[in-house]
Amino acid sequence: MRALIVCLLLLLAWPAFAQSGDDEATLRALLDEFLAGATVNDRAVHERFWSDDLVYTSAAGLRFGKAEIMAGLGAGEPDADGPVYSADEVRVRVLGETAVITFRLVATDAADEPSHFFNTGVFRRSEGHWQAFTWQATRAAAIDRPETD
Repeated sequence: MRALIVCLLLLLAWPAFAQSGDDEATLRALLDEFLAGATVNDRAVHERFWSDDLVYTSAAGLRFGKAEIMAGLGAGEPDADGPVYSADEVRVRVLGETAVITFRLVATDAADEPSHFFNTGVFRRSEGHWQAFTWQATRAAAIDRPETD
């Protein structure tokens, strides 16, 4: 009888587990889309990604919001000499209508030299769409990688 009750509870909980997996995939795709757009200064991508009430703490120790980010994009023209952004070590944690993404941002410049930053973004789902409302970026002092033979 207990086994039957446990099975029924698991079946009833399955939609929540499935939704969480879908949300994780959606958030990973959103991050990838954002980094590709940030590489070319795509204003529309920034507009969708950042919440209007964003609090962004930069690796330089500055705090600002979405309006300052959008103003810094200028006309949104691609910067041929700007960095190409990608993400490593992405972790997504979905907590209902809120999610946290942590990752190592890799910013590769025109000389093919990478800079590394640890980023944490807190997202909320509003009207079916995820947007970042809190962001923290920290320059990584060194990348610890195990030696391989």
